[in-house]
Amino acid sequence: MIYFDNSATTKPYPEALETYMQVASKIVGNPSSLHRLGDQATRILEASRQQIADLIGKKNEEIFFTSGGTEGDNWVIKGVPFEKVQYGKHLIISAIEHPAVRESALWLKSQGFEVDVAPVDSRGFVDVAALANLIRPDTTLVSIMAVNNEIGSIQPIQAISELLADKPTISFHVDAVQALAKIPTESYLTDRVDFATFSSHKFHGVRGVGFIYLKSGKKISPLLTGGGQERDYRSTTENVAGIAATAKALRLSMEKEVQFGQRTRQMKELIRQELLQYPDVLVFSELDQFAPHILTFGIKGVRGEVVVHAFEEYEIFISTTSACSSKAGKPAGTLIAMGVDKDKAQSAVRLSLDLDNDMSQVEQFLTTFKLIYNQTQKVR
Repeated sequence: MIYFDNSATTKPYPEALETYMQVASKIVGNPSSLHRLGDQATRILEASRQQIADLIGKKNEEIFFTSGGTEGDNWVIKGVPFEKVQYGKHLIISAIEHPAVRESALWLKSQGFEVDVAPVDSRGFVDVAALANLIRPDTTLVSIMAVNNEIGSIQPIQAISELLADKPTISFHVDAVQALAKIPTESYLTDRVDFATFSSHKFHGVRGVGFIYLKSGKKISPLLTGGGQERDYRSTTENVAGIAATAKALRLSMEKEVQFGQRTRQMKELIRQELLQYPDVLVFSELDQFAPHILTFGIKGVRGEVVVHAFEEYEIFISTTSACSSKAGKPAGTLIAMGVDKDKAQSAVRLSLDLDNDMSQVEQFLTTFKLIYNQTQKVR
């Protein structure tokens, strides 16, 4: 089996699973309990929070645990505008955001908020000048992802941070789910970023765990009310075992970040060069200013799901761009926003590589691709 769908989810590290099992089986207390078993759970919880904060260069009191990226995006996109409603009811997102951001913003429109969408250029990068023109006196939130999940374009977070530098009343959120441990943290966690969203299963942690960075002093409404956990922002018993496994996975992943970038870029570059030799292949992901591990392409006239299932017959697993939208059969929203016509966008499939992959798998993929390409000749 060859697994080239790591942007959808990664295989948990054995060390992270071992941490999960050890904590789940031995730390039985609730962190909110007063007895020593509760204290044991609290120590694990807070040690994990501190480790995560240290790894991303933030303070431990700025880390809040969630169930994953979707919850984190929902929390920020809804929580910030409602908390700051007295200052305005306008927010800005980009045209290529994850559905968790996009759908949350659409829901806000139903609640009387105004949402503007910043366009992207033909390569999939947010147009910073166009974004600047959308800013209004009543704008309270700007949300831009760090790495696009469909084609891998690394967004100009530094330039947007500079744009917002003299606008302290606007909160700046970055969906960093596809960025953490993939590209340097300082490129998207600038001093101007107020909120950032992360998900454990994207960096070899377990599913159902995530966290957000919430800059000290910034305003957001609580996500869940109840027992007061996570300093009254998210009231529910913390998943201590999952959080401990997340901290372990993040440490291991960030230790390998440079190696990850070098090896996945080499594999991506080779695949990309080979695909460009085929006259009916469209390659949407570039090398410069793109994540090293994401490569999106299409065969003209062949729907992406057909290509996915064709590779599956050979035990090679890829996806149709965003895993969250693939079963709905929607064309890649990022490509549509880039001006790619619908037929070409519907052909798109995504490879997302990892350190678990190697050049022998790349060679097998390319051999299989040639077979599939030839099989689709009549369709093309």
